[in-house]
Amino acid sequence: METLTLVTLIVIGAYLLKSNDQRRRIALLGSHLGHYQIEKLMENLTEGYLRCLGEDDPERREQIWRLLDTTEEKLSAQFDSFAAEFARVGEKEARVSKLPLALPFVQQLFPAATFDLRQAFAIHARGIAGVMRNELHRPSKAKAFMMSAELFLMQHSCHWYCKSKTVASARLLARHKTSYEQVLDAVSPETRKAYRELTGQ
Repeated sequence: METLTLVTLIVIGAYLLKSNDQRRRIALLGSHLGHYQIEKLMENLTEGYLRCLGEDDPERREQIWRLLDTTEEKLSAQFDSFAAEFARVGEKEARVSKLPLALPFVQQLFPAATFDLRQAFAIHARGIAGVMRNELHRPSKAKAFMMSAELFLMQHSCHWYCKSKTVASARLLARHKTSYEQVLDAVSPETRKAYRELTGQ
């Protein structure tokens, strides 16, 4: 009976520590994201892509693509600024556990099992900017598909940092009907290579 009580207390203690850590991470990330309109611009882009793909009039479709180009530029500029701002966060606060589930003190006890979110955001910033510039002259539809993947992967990183990889992947699947693996396959080759090297995925 004493063993059961001890195990119960350990489980409760670990849960409370994990919850406190997650609240702290959400508050930290939110305090930086709150200075920007990144989430709103993401919504405008994804909705615009869908509207454009459903437009039958070629002239009207081209007008929408041009408007979306401007939105992509704004989003890329804002994310560049956000990544530069977040780069000033201390390394200890920016570590993300590579383990599937969130466990307390992983960052302190097993630093090799973590990655630096500041580096992840730098990868996302380069990826978003690269797709936005479209130096390979991809067709508009292919560009939109790749930009969506870059944005979804960035969002996955945010949720991974705040909760865990398992929760982030579940949210990605629920919100966008696509898996983490599919998103990683759909981003630019440069983003995919750098992200895999950073996270060990």
